[in-house]
Amino acid sequence: MKTITYILGATLCFLLATNCKNNKEAEVKTIEVETTEAKKELDPNATYAKAEFTVKGMTCAVGCAATIEKKIAKMEGVTYAKVDFENELAMVEYDEAKVTPNSLEATVTGVADTYKVSDMKTVDAFSNEAKTKACEPGCEKDCCKNKATGTEKMACKADCKKACCAQKA
Repeated sequence: MKTITYILGATLCFLLATNCKNNKEAEVKTIEVETTEAKKELDPNATYAKAEFTVKGMTCAVGCAATIEKKIAKMEGVTYAKVDFENELAMVEYDEAKVTPNSLEATVTGVADTYKVSDMKTVDAFSNEAKTKACEPGCEKDCCKNKATGTEKMACKADCKKACCAQKA
C-alpha cells in the first residue's frame, strides 16, 4: 500500500510540475531615448564658443567616453558635445552666457574621480573639422590607409601630393 501511495504522490508531483507552467508571451515596450546628436534649439542672440580639452583617465569608449559625452550634452547651453576616446579629446560647442570652461570641467570630473581635464582651449574650429582633404573611396595609397582596417577613409596629410589626396572642387 505504501508503494502505491509513493507512486501516486510522485506521479501527482510530476504532473503538477510539468503542467503548471506559466507560459506568457514576452511583452515588447518601445522607449524613446534622447541622443547626443539631437539638435538643440539655438538662441539667435547668444554668443557660441567652441572648446577642446583633454580628458585623462578614460578606460573605454562605451562606458567612459560615452557617459562623459552624455553628461556634457545634457548641460543647459551646450549645443554640441563629442568625446573622442582614442585621442582623449572632448569637443564642445556652448552658449558663453550659460556655460563656462570651469562648469565643463566640473561636469567631467563630477562623472568620476578618475577623470582629469587639461589643456582647455577655445578654438574657431574643432580638430576634426580643420582637415579639409579627404581620401577617395578605395584609395590604396599609404597616406589614405586607415591603420586599423587598411581600407577605411581617413584624412590626408596637409603636404600629401598623391592624386587621392587632391583637393576636391
